[in-house]
Amino acid sequence: MLVGFLVWVACVDKDEGMGLPVVLMPGPMNAAVAAGLDGHCELIRLWEEPDPDAVLAGRRDEIVAVATGGTTIDGPWLDRLPAVRLVASFGVGYDRIDAKAAAERGVIVTNTPGVLDDEVADTALGLLLMTVRELGQAERYLRAGKWADGTPYPLTRATMHGRRMGILGLGRIGQAIADRVEPFGITVAYHNRSPKDLPYRYYPTLLEMAADVDTLMIVIPGGPTTRHLVNAEVLKALGPDGILINVARGTVVDEQALVDALRTNTIQAAGLDVFEHEPNVHPDLLTLPNTVLLPHVGSATQPTRTAMANLVVQNLTHYLTRGTPLTPVPESTHLLK
Repeated sequence: MLVGFLVWVACVDKDEGMGLPVVLMPGPMNAAVAAGLDGHCELIRLWEEPDPDAVLAGRRDEIVAVATGGTTIDGPWLDRLPAVRLVASFGVGYDRIDAKAAAERGVIVTNTPGVLDDEVADTALGLLLMTVRELGQAERYLRAGKWADGTPYPLTRATMHGRRMGILGLGRIGQAIADRVEPFGITVAYHNRSPKDLPYRYYPTLLEMAADVDTLMIVIPGGPTTRHLVNAEVLKALGPDGILINVARGTVVDEQALVDALRTNTIQAAGLDVFEHEPNVHPDLLTLPNTVLLPHVGSATQPTRTAMANLVVQNLTHYLTRGTPLTPVPESTHLLK
């Protein structure tokens, strides 16, 4: 807490000649972050510097916090900046930040939960509707002039009502999705590391759940522990009526196994907002007719992105003035005690 107090003094006494705390922004971020930090700190926009390495070397003992929107940050990266005690990340997922390595160095990592739950859940529902009812394919059919030629679009084999959804990762966003699909007559089940006190069926294994549902909704965080969690075996268990929706991280799904499952009708279809090697998409996904593909737009509205940026700012300013941020990730919470 003493560090936070000293930083607070430096911040409020800037008019008496004392310097502002120094925050590093390694790459471009939503403009609201820089605007919100104006007057609270000296912000180094590293990507604008002619010699970034020289800046890091020359100011390594001054930079106390980092604001990031996607930079890969691991232990060796943090070792270059020994004074850093906070990494404020833009987004719920923080798989590009080694939060465990940060905690080992006394560095708190924050993310932006809560403010984008509804937006991502809406996107998930939209993807589900488009995938089940083949709405994207139907629009392309119309644009190609086939309807005008007198041939109706073929009847789709699936409907929303009566589907059985298994949610992989029933957190805030997963709950928001469950709330949205239940009025459609969709039953909800889930798989987490441990059960919750919720009125949905819990499956202790993903494979067991996949075999018992026809819609697999992925909302689990990315990272090494969840990489390729949805593999060929899970897709086979999901079955020929199965639909996979992913609004989490592309790395959770073995993308080649998904391509093979879609090509062979092992599952019926997939709706994806995220991909394993973004922004590159597996070329076969682009040609398969039973896919709906979006360019990672789950939270991509101006109001939501502004709210995310504001929470980044709040985490930073709360830390700079009081020594604690608002939304630390689980790996960091012990550093606040």
